Formats: sequence, structure tokens, C-alpha cells
Amino acid sequence: MISAQTIKGSIDELGAITKVELCVMDLNGDIVASTTEREMLDISIITSFAQSPVDSQVIGDVHLFKILDEGEPAYVLLAKGDSEHAYMVGKIGVSQLQNLIVAYKERFDRNNFFQNLLLDNMLLIDVYNRARKLKVEVNVPRVIILVEVKHSNDNTAQELLGSMYAPHTGDYVTAVDENSVILIKSLAKSQTYEEVQKIATTIVDMMNTEAMLDVRVSYGTIVDELKDLSKSYKEAKMALEVGRIFYAEKKVNAYNTLGIGRLIYQLPESLCRIFIDEIFGGKEVPDDLDEETLNTINKFFENNLNVSETSRQLFVHRNTLVYRIEKLEKSSGLDVRKFDDALTFKIALMVIGYMKYLENR
Repeated sequence: MISAQTIKGSIDELGAITKVELCVMDLNGDIVASTTEREMLDISIITSFAQSPVDSQVIGDVHLFKILDEGEPAYVLLAKGDSEHAYMVGKIGVSQLQNLIVAYKERFDRNNFFQNLLLDNMLLIDVYNRARKLKVEVNVPRVIILVEVKHSNDNTAQELLGSMYAPHTGDYVTAVDENSVILIKSLAKSQTYEEVQKIATTIVDMMNTEAMLDVRVSYGTIVDELKDLSKSYKEAKMALEVGRIFYAEKKVNAYNTLGIGRLIYQLPESLCRIFIDEIFGGKEVPDDLDEETLNTINKFFENNLNVSETSRQLFVHRNTLVYRIEKLEKSSGLDVRKFDDALTFKIALMVIGYMKYLENR
């Protein structure tokens, strides 16, 4: 239901413009919002009017109007002032408040609809029926963009995202938990993942510059039908978690670019332990290596196993780099200058990172 604060803001603005005293009461005669502290009519008159079949009535210089919600009385509006002027202002107030009620109900219903849709809490026939009622197009390309907020009690992210992507453009913002905000982004048929990546990057930049929020963003695959949005949502959730484990340096992660990280994420912990034991046996595992060695190896991988380029970027002599690589070979049994060993070592690093994540969780 529409909030008392919203109602007060609406009648305060109307009262200030027209100089007519306005008061909105519930059907029990309790004041919801008023532009004056004076009591206009006795409560018994209000409750009697609320139960009567008429939609408006005048008592002295006070005009009474019913504010309807789907044909049923929801509130009573009182307008006090010059007869014709007060009547006209009262009718405007009723129209304004009834439109607000409709808008707020639509917003609530849409929010509820998308939450249930994303969580797979709806039958297929209900999806199409409710979509038709809420005027949500069914066959439009859409993608789920998930924004993880560091501080869960902060609503700034949802408000900012809502101002960036409004429902009239076919975009909807909702949330199903306290830690993230969901953007259901409507796309043109010609838009690609490259453009979705740009949208996600823009969201990160806007959150950082406009609200000073540290956020992580992920997105699922583009779906052509409304009923498949839950699939895109699950993919976006996985992309967010996989990104947190394996690609912590990236602020935006896409489900279709997770690569080997997605594969490892779906492995059982027991299989991961078997893999690590098989590769290293009783030798030193990468998790036990010093930070200097790990940084050296990561830079070596970034430069496609190029010794000369890696030594240049690390500002070390080529022989120093070779010494570190050979030292790693002695401790782990893997020569990362060879492609197969480098691939094994890289996967091992990711598997160990995943196992640490499971332990901490």
C-alpha cells in the first residue's frame, strides 16, 4: 500500500498551490496525512460517509471524497475551503492519489512477479498470465545483471540502479536477498555480449563515482523468452561466485567467459584433493610457496611463458628468473617453462584456491 509519507507529500504540494486545506483519513477515521492541525469533522461523520454508497458529500464548507482502490474505498479525502474551488481541488486530489495507488501496486506486483520468476516459484501458465496483466512483454531479449553490494544494509545501490534503468524502457530492478541487486535488462535483438559488458562496466563506474560504493557485477546469458530469466539469474549468481574465487581482480564477470574456473567450481571437494595429491604427492604444493615465487610465476603466465619479457617487467635479471623457475621445479616437480607443466601448475593453483574457499565457507 502507498505510504503515509507519499500521501502527505502529494497533498502538501496540492494544498500549497491551491490554498485549500486537505486531509486524508482511513476508513476508521484516523488521520493518514493532513495539511492542517485543525480537526475538520467529527470521526463519526467520516466513518458514516465511508460506509455510505455515495462517492462524495459536502458538509458545511468541507467536501468529502472517497479514494478508491480497484472500486473499493481505501481512504477518505477532506477538502476545506470555498465551495466550488474546494470541490475541484478535492477531485484533483482524488485523481492524483488514485493514480499513485495504481502506480505503487503495479510496482509492488511487478517486483513480486520478477522475484518469484527468478526463484522458479511460478508455474509456466502463471508466468504468461501475470506478465499479460502487468504489461510485461514476453518475447524480448533480456539478460540478468547482478550487482553485489559490499554493505548489505545500504539501499543506495538499488536506488541508483533504479534511476539509471527505468521500467518505461523495459528494464526492471529488484532484489531477492540483502547482498545483491538485480537488473533485468531489456535488449534490442542486435545487441551482443560486448554491449552487455559495457553496460556492466558502466554500472561499476557509476556506483563508484556517484555513490562511492565498491561493487562486483556479473551477468548470465541472453535469453529470448521471459520464462528463461531464472536460467540467466542462476548463471549470473554462479559467475559472481566463480569470479570471487578465481578472478578476484576483475570487477565484472560474465558467465560465458568463466572458462576453466566454471569447470573447477563444479567439481566435488574430494576430487579436488585427489587431483592435488596426484600432481604433487608429498612435494611442496603451490599454497606453501612464498609470495615472491607465486608473483613471479603469475607474471610468467601473463607473458605466455616468455622468460625475457617476464624478467623485463619484474626488473630482474634473466638468470634470476630462471633460478626461481628451477627452484620451483625442484620443490614441486613441475617445469613451468613447458606448456604441459605450466598448464598443470595453473590448474593446481585454481583448485587450491577453490579448496581454500570451501574451507572458509
